[in-house]
Amino acid sequence: MSVEVLEMIKLFMPLIILQFILMVAAIIALFKTEKTNGPRWLWLLIILFVSMIGPVAFFIIGRRQE
Repeated sequence: MSVEVLEMIKLFMPLIILQFILMVAAIIALFKTEKTNGPRWLWLLIILFVSMIGPVAFFIIGRRQE
C-alpha cells in the first residue's frame, strides 16, 4: 500500500469506529424498545444501510416517547 492510502485509512478510522458504535447502540436500543414509530424491520434496514444518518434518525424519531 502506498503512503497516501495509509494516511486515508488513518483519517477515516475514527469515523468508521463511530459509525460502528452508533450502529450497534441503535440496534440494541431498537430491540429493547417496546414500541417504535414504524415497523421494527424497517428501522433495522435504515440503521444498517443508511450509514451514519440511520442510527441517528432512529434515536431522534424512531423511538416512541411515552
